[in-house]
Amino acid sequence: MKIKRLRLAGFGPFKNEQVVDFERFDDDGIFLITGKTGAGKSSILDAVCFALYGSVPRYEGTESQLRSDHCEPGDPTFVELEFGLNGNDYRIFRTPRYLKAKKRGIGTTVSAPDARLEIRDAAAVDAAADAVDGWRGLAARPVDVGNELSRILPLKQDQFLQVILLAQNRFQRFLLAKTDDRREVLRTLFGTSRFQSLETELITRRKALDDELTGVRVRLETLAASAARHVPAGTEPGTAAPDLAWFEAATAELEQALAVAVAAAARADAALVDATAGLRAQEEMRARQDRRDAATATLAVLDERSSVVDADRDDLAAAHRAARVWPQIEAESAALAAALDAARAEVAARENWITVNGSDEVDQDGDDDQDAVPLSATIDLLLEQLGSLNDVLAAEEELPALDVESGSAEAGLAEIQATLDGLQARIDAAPALLDDLDRDLAALARDSAREPEAVAALARAVAAEAAAAEAAALEADLDRARSRHAAAATENADAAGRYRDLVAKRLADHAGELAGRLVSGEPCGVCGSTLHPHPAEASGEPVTEGDIEAALAGMNRAQDHLERSNGEVLSLGARAAAARASAGPGTGADRTASRAAALTALETARTAAARETELGAERLRLRTELDHARETLAGVHYGRDDAATRLTEIRGRRIAIEERVNRQLAGYTSVTERAESLRTELEAARAFETARALSGERDRALDAASAAVADRLTAEGFVEATEVVTARLTPAEIATRETGIRAHDDQLAAVRAVLAEPELADLPDVALDLDPARDARAAAATARDEAFTEHGTLAIRQEELAVVVAEARALAATSATLLVTQAQVRELAAVVHGEEPNTKRMKLETYVLAAQLEEIILAANGRLRDMTGGRYALEHDDSLQYRGTQSGLGLAILDQHTGRARPTQSLSGGETFLASLALALGLAEVVSHQAGGIALDTLFVDEGFGSLDRETLETAMSTLDGLRAGGRTIGLISHVDSMKEQIPAKLEVTVTDQGFSEIGSTVLV
Repeated sequence: MKIKRLRLAGFGPFKNEQVVDFERFDDDGIFLITGKTGAGKSSILDAVCFALYGSVPRYEGTESQLRSDHCEPGDPTFVELEFGLNGNDYRIFRTPRYLKAKKRGIGTTVSAPDARLEIRDAAAVDAAADAVDGWRGLAARPVDVGNELSRILPLKQDQFLQVILLAQNRFQRFLLAKTDDRREVLRTLFGTSRFQSLETELITRRKALDDELTGVRVRLETLAASAARHVPAGTEPGTAAPDLAWFEAATAELEQALAVAVAAAARADAALVDATAGLRAQEEMRARQDRRDAATATLAVLDERSSVVDADRDDLAAAHRAARVWPQIEAESAALAAALDAARAEVAARENWITVNGSDEVDQDGDDDQDAVPLSATIDLLLEQLGSLNDVLAAEEELPALDVESGSAEAGLAEIQATLDGLQARIDAAPALLDDLDRDLAALARDSAREPEAVAALARAVAAEAAAAEAAALEADLDRARSRHAAAATENADAAGRYRDLVAKRLADHAGELAGRLVSGEPCGVCGSTLHPHPAEASGEPVTEGDIEAALAGMNRAQDHLERSNGEVLSLGARAAAARASAGPGTGADRTASRAAALTALETARTAAARETELGAERLRLRTELDHARETLAGVHYGRDDAATRLTEIRGRRIAIEERVNRQLAGYTSVTERAESLRTELEAARAFETARALSGERDRALDAASAAVADRLTAEGFVEATEVVTARLTPAEIATRETGIRAHDDQLAAVRAVLAEPELADLPDVALDLDPARDARAAAATARDEAFTEHGTLAIRQEELAVVVAEARALAATSATLLVTQAQVRELAAVVHGEEPNTKRMKLETYVLAAQLEEIILAANGRLRDMTGGRYALEHDDSLQYRGTQSGLGLAILDQHTGRARPTQSLSGGETFLASLALALGLAEVVSHQAGGIALDTLFVDEGFGSLDRETLETAMSTLDGLRAGGRTIGLISHVDSMKEQIPAKLEVTVTDQGFSEIGSTVLV
């Protein structure tokens, strides 16, 4: 790269336009920029930096300070730089932001920064529409100029200041910098940020894998906690580590517990069957014992009353005889009426009994018919059956409440299960949803990140359309200006022709004019002769001096007109070229399409940004819901287990009651219905028995009365009437005694029938105690219910544990692959990041930069040894730093006098300058090679020479003088007088009496 020409105005201390032609110093190779302190020597370099990069390091962020304080509001501020690179010449024009006078009215307004970039195009010199003075526009806006320059000139500003323009107090920083600061400089110079990006990407990948493994472990711990709740107490696996073996052990333990529970349930059920059968047998035996004992007691009572009954029998017989005699007809009528009433009552009672009982197979006459069932026995049997149903009735009444309780428990369990399923479904679906959201967010982030680019593209498209419209208008103006220029050229040619013709005619007629002035005898004004033998004769009308002056004035006016029209053509051509450069290539339709595409891209980016915000909020909400669902899931599992246990207990209770009720139904729909039927049957039997007894009594009374009518007094054995009176009993007395006798006889017959039953034979004398059998049966029922409950609970737990273990197996398979990948990435990230096992504690980027630094040191030491007489050499220090911090970019100075290396900060001021200069030159050499082989034809060094003694200064100057080889030009800024003497070529910056500075140059010819 070669800096050729600099033109500036209103910049720094320079008010008026200044032009510096650096090519004038090509033959000398080295020139000195000199001047008083504060005159503006460094401002020349600032102008070069501003032209190329739009900023000045020492005025960074304060663009308004670039404008000269000496400028009036109407004075311009600009920098124009011409430089050569890769066989092409470029010219860049740039203005900063500053206050300027308003075009209308008074006051000032802000002038926006402006920039133009042009290339010298020799082929376009003849095409006036495309180039002005051989310069063709490349870009016409600051942003476009910056983009185009970054393509043309691969050096960034920091690189430029380290390679070409070694600004004041800057190139020593690299020598004395700390490792971190030196890394930042080298990273910028050599573009090694990609290695830092690789390091960041590896660390990010490692963290992502760590988080993924942590998620797997957390999920395994959650599954282990869930599995532990399904394992019976006391049978949990011995290890608490949530690995796959843990889950397999839990499954085996639960399967073993389930097998034990199945066997226990079977044994408990068999024990209940046996206990129930035993209780039933003992209850039946006890019932027979109770019947036997009751019959024996009744027989004893009846035997005690036998004498009384026998007396009653005798009295009744006598009474009957008396009744048959007394009075015959009255007694017979009364007996007949009574017998009829009793018979009707007996018929009604029998019909009711048959209706209720469905059978009339009873002992109707009180005889000893073996096929008929005694009515009293039927009554006793009904009483016995009713008594045995009391407990079962009470149990049956509990069934509706148990049904309600069971339904409520089932609904509660279903609701808990639905909640559990919903939570699990949400937890299972959340990772996929989060992954989808992350992918959408990444895509939207990429789209939304294009908004600045879209805004810039839209602005460029709008500006291109405006520039195209302006270019079209300027083209029309240019065509008209060219027409005017052609007319002016024709007019100028005509005026020049008239002037030449008049001058030629004047010269041709000049001899005749002189001859007309000759006077005979007087000397000629041309030859001095007094003889005039052949004076010339004038041809035609003579041309006067006034004619010549008039023609000359016309020609001058035509030339002025031609120059003005030419300036107009050039100005319009330059403006049109600039407008076309701003408009860019393509047709109007292309620019319209570009604007539409840019607008569409901007709308897409803004829509993506809005959508990205919405999805970010959605992702946060989904993550919060997932965490809440995971926290809630364990509690719901506990609730479901409790509800299932309670439902099993209720069902067991109901089954036990149903079994008792079913055994007592005897064909009825319920025990209550059967009890009501038995009560109705009992009432009918008792009514029938009473009616039958009364009917028999009335029949016998009728028979007696009939015998009496037949005058059977004698037949009855009465001797005297007094015997009849004595024996006579009232009907009531007869009935009472007959009833008593009959009841006695019936009871005696019933008791003897009971005692004669075969099933009552050989019974134990002592009444059987039922409490132990009942307790055993109740205990067996309880054990059976508990065993069934345990079996059902373990079966449910086994099903749920199977789901948990299946997920754990899948997670274990996933984590195995993750562990291998994570270990590889972690080790690689540690090595790249400068951690163990990296014994050098040197990052990858630092390692790459260390190689570059060694090349720089190698290039610098050749010059440093020359400038220090072989005493000093730079060394690369890659040793570990204090407290093990990362290393790799250290610098030390090797002193050959001591043979030891020491810190660069220990050098003196002059030594520091020489080492810094050597390092800067080495850095410039290496960076130039790394920057694509840029030829560094121009180099500037600002100050530092004053710290050197004369001998060292001469050595430094000799080193710099060696850099001129190959056509390189070096500019030095210094106050040192000896350098002024040694360097004849100078740029001198002087301060005028008005305070602003001017630039003059001296070149030795």
